[in-house]
Amino acid sequence: QNPKTSAIVKQLVAEGNAGELQKYFGSRMEFGTAGLRAAMGAGISHMNDLTIIQTTQGFCRYLEKNFSDLRKRGVVIGFDARAHFSTGGSSKRFARLAANTFISQGVPVYLFSDITPTPFVPYTVTHLKLCAGIMVTASHNPKQDNGYKVYWENGAQIISPHDKGISQAIEENQEPWPQAWDDKLVDNSLLLHDPYATVSKEYFKDIQKQCFHRNINKETNLKFVHTSVHGVGHKFVQLAFKAFDLSPPFAVPEQKDPDPEFPTVKYPNPEEGKGVLTLSFALAEKDGAKIILANDPDADRLAVAEKQESGEWKVFSGNELGALLGWWIFTCWKNNNRDTRAVKDVYMLSSTVSSKILRAIALKEGFHFEETLTGFKWMGNRAKQLMDQGKAVLFAFEEAIGYMCCPAVLDKDGVSAAVITAEMASFLATRNLSLSQQLKAVYDEYGFHITKASYFICHDPKVIQQLFDNLRNFDGKNTYPKSCGRFKVSGIRDLTTGYDSSQPDQKAILPTSKSSQMITFTFANGGVATMRTSGTEPKIKYYSELCAPPGNSDVEQLKKELDELVHALEKHFFQPEKNNL
Repeated sequence: QNPKTSAIVKQLVAEGNAGELQKYFGSRMEFGTAGLRAAMGAGISHMNDLTIIQTTQGFCRYLEKNFSDLRKRGVVIGFDARAHFSTGGSSKRFARLAANTFISQGVPVYLFSDITPTPFVPYTVTHLKLCAGIMVTASHNPKQDNGYKVYWENGAQIISPHDKGISQAIEENQEPWPQAWDDKLVDNSLLLHDPYATVSKEYFKDIQKQCFHRNINKETNLKFVHTSVHGVGHKFVQLAFKAFDLSPPFAVPEQKDPDPEFPTVKYPNPEEGKGVLTLSFALAEKDGAKIILANDPDADRLAVAEKQESGEWKVFSGNELGALLGWWIFTCWKNNNRDTRAVKDVYMLSSTVSSKILRAIALKEGFHFEETLTGFKWMGNRAKQLMDQGKAVLFAFEEAIGYMCCPAVLDKDGVSAAVITAEMASFLATRNLSLSQQLKAVYDEYGFHITKASYFICHDPKVIQQLFDNLRNFDGKNTYPKSCGRFKVSGIRDLTTGYDSSQPDQKAILPTSKSSQMITFTFANGGVATMRTSGTEPKIKYYSELCAPPGNSDVEQLKKELDELVHALEKHFFQPEKNNL
């Protein structure tokens, strides 16, 4: 019943444009553990009013099956600032339609009245003890995209088998229910609640438990620049600084207000590094700020840059900031816990493609480190399990600039990460140390961890399949490569098939998934490289790391060795010319 998407389809039918219609209606968006993510537009392969109604009807039925008290507890729904004017789709409209679906079935809905960061949704699920949460966002994807991200009652993103169950329920509930299109009904419903004011207040109260140096924060002369890259983060990072008694950061004026066109950047993704930070650098130079904090548009990720002695700007990788935050959060914990035995119940987590620096710190300091599969859904769920066993999970991170610094949110959170980074930098400044100098100190103490990651773009699933099949049948059937150029392979873990050469029974410990490709090679020189497909983009990614024991400080030599390893990986395993990548 949306006149705009309806008109697009009628026009294509009138033109007899079978090719485009096939694109719109050939296959339904797949509902996975990350929920949905696709371009906004007409047809069942896109995000639009109808597909949102269908998805929510399925999700509602699935929740009814799993929670006898759904109508007592309810769900939370949040949204970012995305909008697509040509089809009338927007995150806010999708959120209202989703709310309407639940309310029509007598389910209480806590619908935020305004845009919020993604972490506010998992926070609200836990804080109000709700059955589930939905965040309408496409995070840092291109402007035409939107998404539908789902959290379970434990406050973490869903994992299997919930995705399959929800997917099946969507298939079974495609006919819109009687009042599905009339989102005005929600406004007068007694089942509609707005958690905005309460949650804002409680969230900032909770993250203050991670504030350890209020006096330093009040006095510091260090200046910060913040950009929210046309997303939702501005107001919330300002409030976080206030909660920590820090002077507010300078906001990049051209990027501080939400704008679904993202006019000043090619991609609204701070992971892309310097290109997204051009305006931040200019403002920092003008105002004499040393540190830049950049959130992605839904404020669940954080990039950090620091001005070096040379006048150059260094943008920290996700692994480098993970090393700094891990060191800092453990140091703060240690200074506040005099009982040395308590360390046995302390945990930190990171994903299997992230740097192993936390493992090195854990070994030396005596706490536990665990790795999980890629993505915060795994770290959030594992953190919750550990917390339920009485353990303290201090920190979790992934190399894609995602950090969980505060146990009140079981997902990545760019707001708390920004203000905790600011406190760490302010503290280090009192010792005349920069973030870069402290990073070197961390590596000196726990061993250098040099990482390098990149990706090839490939739009043909057949080529991707062929590339990975070739690695599994390298020297004849069922044989993996024994070397990569001059580098000898010492171990292989294939999480697509479940093979792990390092285990006595050759079976991988981490969960395996046949639907995505992922192989990790360990090399005799201490290097590790993982090749995997992306769940949300047409990319084959690789992640490589060289870990040296403490005391081996020839960083340039280590970098050179890793560069050569990566070059060999690209040449022999990816074969970009042959595979047209």
